[in-house]
Amino acid sequence: MSKRDYYEILGVSRNASPEEIKKAYRQKALMYHPDKNPGDDTAEAKFKEAAEAYEVLGNPEKRSKYDQFGHAGTGSGFGGGGYGGGMSMEDIFSQFGDIFGGAFGSGFGGFGTTGRQGGRQSARRVNKGSNLRIKVRLTLEDILKGAEKKIRVNKYVACKPCQGTGAKDGTAFRNCDTCKGSGQVTRVTNTFLGQMQTTSTCPNCGGEGQTIEDKCASCYGNGIVKDEEVITLNIPAGVQDGMQLSLSGKGNAAPRGGIPGDLIVVVEEVPHSKLIRDGMNLLYDHHISFPQAVLGTNVDIPTLEGKARIKIEAGTQPGKVLRLKGKGLPSVNAYGRGDLLVNINIWTPQQLSPEEKEILEQLKESENFKPRPKKTDKSFFERMKDVFN
Repeated sequence: MSKRDYYEILGVSRNASPEEIKKAYRQKALMYHPDKNPGDDTAEAKFKEAAEAYEVLGNPEKRSKYDQFGHAGTGSGFGGGGYGGGMSMEDIFSQFGDIFGGAFGSGFGGFGTTGRQGGRQSARRVNKGSNLRIKVRLTLEDILKGAEKKIRVNKYVACKPCQGTGAKDGTAFRNCDTCKGSGQVTRVTNTFLGQMQTTSTCPNCGGEGQTIEDKCASCYGNGIVKDEEVITLNIPAGVQDGMQLSLSGKGNAAPRGGIPGDLIVVVEEVPHSKLIRDGMNLLYDHHISFPQAVLGTNVDIPTLEGKARIKIEAGTQPGKVLRLKGKGLPSVNAYGRGDLLVNINIWTPQQLSPEEKEILEQLKESENFKPRPKKTDKSFFERMKDVFN
């Protein structure tokens, strides 16, 4: 089932300003928020869908890639990613809580995060795992049809014995003694202007609001360990060299049950031995002999799907370009395919036998072998004048 257009989800035009996109998302999220629609699965799905759309359109870099490549540029082309696909409600709350101000009271005002003991506390910090960046090498054959690649990634993953919590048996938590579970500490400083109150992240618990009583022996309380994971990439057809695609939640795991980072995949195109890519088109230089150019011939041209036989007409001139329709590459976000352009070159031999020289000397005097430039053609000197002027 294809994804809906993100602009359509938020109800804005493609040239909407960042402020208009933010306002539209806020209206959608308030409408479908689970506190307002308890037990409504449809509303929850729409809430997640709106968050996924805003996660892309609210980010200038991701929006630019989406406008150019569609869902393939946001990670959808890899068979995963996006808040609607793999992120929890807690993830959405932690990412976009500041967009709502005081709507729906203090519990909803910060969107909060669901604590390990079940209570939502808006001040707690949710850890975010770091992003990973890898390159994947693709041949033109891969790019033609799309490819499935399995890659091994060394990264931080959630500790299995404690299920990523960092605590032995996953249960030994208590509220932080310093911040009393709020994740923040408030200090009052006397200045010459009077008392100044500042709020900062709790230095004892790092903003989590809870501390571990008995740390896990495998991860030493971090909740993450180094490991290797095999990840399947479903790469769409038509990608280009240097294009970046994101796999949400496939980066490093976050300490103690936070939000995983993303896996950024950079496409590296492997040069073809015979064909040159030019956007959606492919270029190929083919040399024929002088007799073949004069008499005409049939030749085999390499394509990404095997060989194609083309006819070289008698009297073909050097520089003639023949077009094989639909033998190029597809666009990552459009229909149809480019063409294969064959540039015809005529090979001039550098060594001749006495007999060959004698034959050519006779032909040289023939009227049929004397150059006959078209009247509309510029002379060599006129063309050089254009180049240097």
